[in-house]
Amino acid sequence: MKNTILVLGDPTEPQFTALENLRAEANIITGNSVEAFGQVAPNAAVIFNWSGSLALLRAVFGLCPNVRWVHSRSAGLEGTLFPELIERPVSLTNGSGVFSPSLAEFVLAAILYFAKDFRRMVRNQMAGVWEAFDVMPVSGQTVGIVGHGDIGRAVAASVRPLGMAVLAVKRHVSPSHGADPLVERMYSPDHRIEMISRCDYVVAAAPLTAETRGMIAEPEFAAMKPTAVVINVGRGPVIREEALVSALAHGRIKGAALDVFDHEPLPQGHPFYKLENVLLSPHCADHTPDWLDRAMQFFLAQFERFQKGEPLMNVVDKKLGY
Repeated sequence: MKNTILVLGDPTEPQFTALENLRAEANIITGNSVEAFGQVAPNAAVIFNWSGSLALLRAVFGLCPNVRWVHSRSAGLEGTLFPELIERPVSLTNGSGVFSPSLAEFVLAAILYFAKDFRRMVRNQMAGVWEAFDVMPVSGQTVGIVGHGDIGRAVAASVRPLGMAVLAVKRHVSPSHGADPLVERMYSPDHRIEMISRCDYVVAAAPLTAETRGMIAEPEFAAMKPTAVVINVGRGPVIREEALVSALAHGRIKGAALDVFDHEPLPQGHPFYKLENVLLSPHCADHTPDWLDRAMQFFLAQFERFQKGEPLMNVVDKKLGY
């Protein structure tokens, strides 16, 4: 019997044409409303949340007593997890790793942006000003990664060839498990201030959970070097936004490069728009021309594993939230 896959998203999305390759072995229903799935939901074995809202996913899930696997296109799960999904014995996977290389490239670009003061170069160029100034080397500088998952590992692999030292915060630190030859030292979350105080660049790459919300706040900013730069490619609320604004506005840190925010789109009039020491990306640091195609290809590879009864990649610990 064919498995039934419910795909939550606009049926006109161009990437959905790739699903045609599965029609010989699966019944595929696409839609962006509960009504699109009502009659077939009881038979569904798989839910693929391509771009559906949390409310839509929760409503559709409630109609699927036989679902065995839910896949989220996104790596972040704050728009995917809800109590019924957490409690039921249903496998949940996400897009972790699909977007990590481009996010690591953004981190590298942000480091160079502040080290070489590209903002000043562009400003002088536009003003027709010839003004030589000193720039900072990055070799010998220290990058601290808060949340050493797939993105963190990609960041470490990008900055180490430049001669940068890497430190990292990881939830579970064990001498025998999780050692990374690219990381000079691993810290547990309760020792993050010790790590942050040593860093020239602090990269937030943690998922958003009850544990990580507000993980970088006033005490962490107080411990940073005045020359430190904060880079957030994880989730906005991992950093306490008002504390970051204050640190930037008062020059207590050098700058910040941000791809994620508490509220998106970032509201008009937000201080980040006008702060000269902020590099702002509208949550598109991983939007390469093929990012959606790669997300779809990852699901197709996952479904092949599912069909063969092989272990799925990126299985989420639903209680931990990542």
